[in-house]
Amino acid sequence: MRAWARMFDEFLTSRGVSEPYTDADYYSHVDGRPRYDGVREMLASRGIELPEGGDDDPADQPAGEETVRGLGNRKNDLVLTMIEEEGVQAYPGTLAYLDTLPSDARLAIVSSSRNAQQVLRGAGILERFVEIVDGNVAAAQDLPGKPAPDTFLHAARLLGVDPQDAVVYEDAVSGVRAGAAGGFGAVVGVNRGAGREALRGAGATLVVDDLEELA
Repeated sequence: MRAWARMFDEFLTSRGVSEPYTDADYYSHVDGRPRYDGVREMLASRGIELPEGGDDDPADQPAGEETVRGLGNRKNDLVLTMIEEEGVQAYPGTLAYLDTLPSDARLAIVSSSRNAQQVLRGAGILERFVEIVDGNVAAAQDLPGKPAPDTFLHAARLLGVDPQDAVVYEDAVSGVRAGAAGGFGAVVGVNRGAGREALRGAGATLVVDDLEELA
């Protein structure tokens, strides 16, 4: 959230946009979506159109020459710097809940981020997950991102389980929508700021403020 805020604050200021970027923008336009989709959605909310650009567009594009993918890459550089300099703190309640699961539980991470492995490694929990379906896998497999269910369904196939026998845990509205659309047995919405009603409205079976409530 901090990386997105810094990138969009600087960009909107350079464009003279009076309406500032807020946490509400993050939850409405960015949270859970693939990186470039989030850029596109946010820009559209301010009536801004930019060229799409390419995946290798530099992060330090001059003001007035930015592209959608260049801005996404700028945000990504900020995230990687934060991970390297500050590390990653896992939510204690999430770890407590994971510790209660059966030893033969098969767990997958489904993330729109292309940095999922770095984040999990930084938090010291990479080895807890059998499969990782992240933005890199989605691109390689040509899978549409959340709120489409395809990445979740791909993870279920990799785990060898029927979606009806699996549970999705999500803190993003777009992710809850994806789980609900995929026909999973349950979708647990974790309210990290998106709002309990928004998560319920997106199709969450149950909403908690912290996974420790399920431990």
